[in-house]
Amino acid sequence: MLERQFQRYPETGPDLAPFRHRRDSNPGVAMIRYGPAGFQYKDWEGVVYPAPKPKGFDPLRYLAGYFDTVEINSSFYGPPRATTVQSWVRRVEEFPDFRFTLKLHQRFTHQRTAAWTAAEVDEVRAGFDPMMESGRLGAVLLQFPWSFRRTDENREWLNDVTTTFAGYPLVVEVRHATWNTPEFFRGLMERGIGFVNIDQPLFHDSIKPTAHVTSPVGYVRVHGRNYKDWFREKAGRDERYDYLYTADELQPWAARTAEIAAEAPTEDVFVVTNNHFRGKAVANALMLQSMVEQKKVPAPPSLLDEYREVMEPYTDPVDLPAATGE
Repeated sequence: MLERQFQRYPETGPDLAPFRHRRDSNPGVAMIRYGPAGFQYKDWEGVVYPAPKPKGFDPLRYLAGYFDTVEINSSFYGPPRATTVQSWVRRVEEFPDFRFTLKLHQRFTHQRTAAWTAAEVDEVRAGFDPMMESGRLGAVLLQFPWSFRRTDENREWLNDVTTTFAGYPLVVEVRHATWNTPEFFRGLMERGIGFVNIDQPLFHDSIKPTAHVTSPVGYVRVHGRNYKDWFREKAGRDERYDYLYTADELQPWAARTAEIAAEAPTEDVFVVTNNHFRGKAVANALMLQSMVEQKKVPAPPSLLDEYREVMEPYTDPVDLPAATGE
């Protein structure tokens, strides 16, 4: 389907007109929420965020003025406290369309040498439940590494994880091509678990770009294409995700986003950019939104100054009032 679509629209892409409006004004269309992975980065100061920061500046509230989602990635490194989650919810209360996605702790996706304990599960739930109860939880992301191949052992592990956290809206990201089978997607659909369609540097047996829908939650996640550092053992987080997409590279993902939003049973689509170094994720998320909605979107003026060459056709500088709060 995708191949035919791109052959038919080699320059302009598919008809994206239905996705120019939010769901409240077009009830038959899925809500598409764009946003970056994470919001607490020192290197965003002066690029995404004002520098110096105004007194009481709140980066989360500031981003919520431009986006309808943020993927919380700090929860991958340690389960968030309930008080922290409650604070996040309060800080976006003026934005009714805003939803969070939460990344599951690495204990359940990367540290697979021993079975987890009930106490570890309870610790995760203690932080996730306040978000769920607030109605602000869009998805829980289970991100597995490239080394997580489709073996009997790993299929059992995945089944155990998804069963343990079945009360949440789950989406699964796998990076190895062995998972790209009809049986796997049927299993996700039968259990109402979403599939994360990813862009990543393509090496041997890496899963390629897709536009699969297996639950009411559609998910797109772009990581950048930093081939030099993606698998380099000594590469740091910033080096691995230091990549700025061009418009030509993003256009197929705009088409896939529209396709995912149009597929039943999709109700919500999250489009998350993970190439966070120096705010490149913010720049590319805004560009994707503009491409899908076919109109310019607001952007922090400092970000547009930093990446004007790629952003200018898609964004207008809009300086929001300083976001102050907790």
